[in-house]
Amino acid sequence: MAPNAAHETTRVIAVSRLLVVEDDETIGSVLESSLRAHGHQVGWQRTGRGALHAASETDFDLVLLDLGLPDLDGVEVCRQLRASNPTAVLVILTARTDEMDVVVGLEAGADDYLTKPVRLAELLARVRAHLRRVAPVNPGAHPMLTVGDLVVDTGSRRVTVAGREMPLRAKEFDLLARLAAAPESAISRETLMAQVWDENWFGPTKTLDVHVAALRRKLAGMAAVGAVPRITTLRGHGYRLEAPRGS
Repeated sequence: MAPNAAHETTRVIAVSRLLVVEDDETIGSVLESSLRAHGHQVGWQRTGRGALHAASETDFDLVLLDLGLPDLDGVEVCRQLRASNPTAVLVILTARTDEMDVVVGLEAGADDYLTKPVRLAELLARVRAHLRRVAPVNPGAHPMLTVGDLVVDTGSRRVTVAGREMPLRAKEFDLLARLAAAPESAISRETLMAQVWDENWFGPTKTLDVHVAALRRKLAGMAAVGAVPRITTLRGHGYRLEAPRGS
């Protein structure tokens, strides 16, 4: 008997490959054992160099990255991991509470961040949400979203402009797909955070602004290829994806 869709989704998530990069023995041990208990394959590295070496040998689906590493700056490790593993979800774990530290990490390639001390239940929920959104899907069950010359294929998770692919990170794709699903509509910050990041998200939403800025740069870079939409900021509310003029 073929498994139903819900069981299939669980199966995909259960075999996800995760990398924990954490030099604190207590925290690292708890994370590794908890993630393994939830059915994931987990690697644990205590240093930045160890993480980069592990990532060069294995295509991890998700990386939990501590910024306070003993050998390399965590932001630089994040940048190199993003370059070598463009499709992996990178989640920063940091004790740094300064907003600029978080912004720098996000701009280095992270998809999300959690500040220490973090509740284990929240971390596990965030991991599940990320993996669920990047799990393989049936292309025939998911629409092609078109705005101007921009086409978002939610089945293959590819974005093209006039036939040329626009490379996106996992969360950039999710955000653009959500905006493209309702072009010309005002979408609140709260809705975007809930549907793209985590339905139980609380706290700062700077990660949304960083990802919007990255999408704007990439869309602008494709303007010479074809007619691309623009993301408009709605002060005090959220964002709206506007179709290119004349389309």
